[in-house]
Amino acid sequence: MVPFDPFSLDSYDFDLPERLIAQKPVEPRDSSRLLVVDRASGEISHRTFRDLPEYLGSNDSIVLNNTRVIRARMKGHRRLPEGKIGGEIEFVALEKIAPLTWEGLLRSSARQLAGMEIAIQDSRETREPIPGVLVRGSSESPSGTVVVQFESDPVDQGYGNLPLPHYIERAGGLKPEDEENYQTVFSKTEGSAAAPTAGLHFTPAVFERLAARGVRREEVTLHVGLGTFRPVKTSDIRSHSMHEERYFLDEGTADRIQNQLSSGGRIVAVGTTSVRTLESAWDRDSKKFRTGEQRTSIFIHPEGRGFEVVGALLTNFHLPKSTLLMLVCAFAGRELALEAYRQAVEREYRFFSYGDAMLIL
Repeated sequence: MVPFDPFSLDSYDFDLPERLIAQKPVEPRDSSRLLVVDRASGEISHRTFRDLPEYLGSNDSIVLNNTRVIRARMKGHRRLPEGKIGGEIEFVALEKIAPLTWEGLLRSSARQLAGMEIAIQDSRETREPIPGVLVRGSSESPSGTVVVQFESDPVDQGYGNLPLPHYIERAGGLKPEDEENYQTVFSKTEGSAAAPTAGLHFTPAVFERLAARGVRREEVTLHVGLGTFRPVKTSDIRSHSMHEERYFLDEGTADRIQNQLSSGGRIVAVGTTSVRTLESAWDRDSKKFRTGEQRTSIFIHPEGRGFEVVGALLTNFHLPKSTLLMLVCAFAGRELALEAYRQAVEREYRFFSYGDAMLIL
């Protein structure tokens, strides 16, 4: 194991065989495996996800991210003078910042300068392409995003596809079953460029068993964007800049979670996005939540701010050297977290979006 330097990217690395990267979910959803980590004792157990209710009770509230993934990945081409067609492009919409105007990631062989014209093709090839023009180039953004103004909205018009992660391979394109599999059963509010994957394991049957044990259920919204999945490219993680993401916490939910905390109850965050929402919304001075729509670029790692709201975490297994793994190391402790990952690899757990889950108590 690399000598631990909390600010070194190499301290959050591990060996992951490619065969463990899940290409499709298990069926039914709650038959995925569940690795359970007890922070107090250091004990690691191996169960299945449908066993989750055994670890929770009437003193617990689970907090879910109810965001819904949009058809964010779009294909198209550059538009050249005199109506000529240029090279192929791909645009991943991250956030609608004005009518007909989207911030996102653009892949193109040409320089992504303001004024560049593109056209988005209908994924079903039944409608005319939608023209757009870059009003902000990639060099004008620290995160490399562009801003495109379209003649009509390609996301609202359903021109794109669900943005499955690049490590999920689909010969011939997205499969029909992914349309359902890559959404949680409780998704409501459209706006994400990626699924809150810890929530993919839940089924109505699991929720019924949780309710029977007196576990409360709360929902927040964080629209997953570049801040969640952007890779860390700096050797010193303190130089990594998180992209802002939008989240929403309503007053009723905030009051109930606040009461749960005040009464000594435990908040169980489902996914790193729920963690980031709760810890971002918590005002450390007033010891109250800020409600309504907010933005966060919070970066949680072992030498950063601690956890004042979240008492347990349910999450999937993440990429080596990712901000998500750093958050897990901050919550569980780096040595215990990486030991859990070592056992997960040894026992061939399935990793990433369609993979298995880990509960940290």
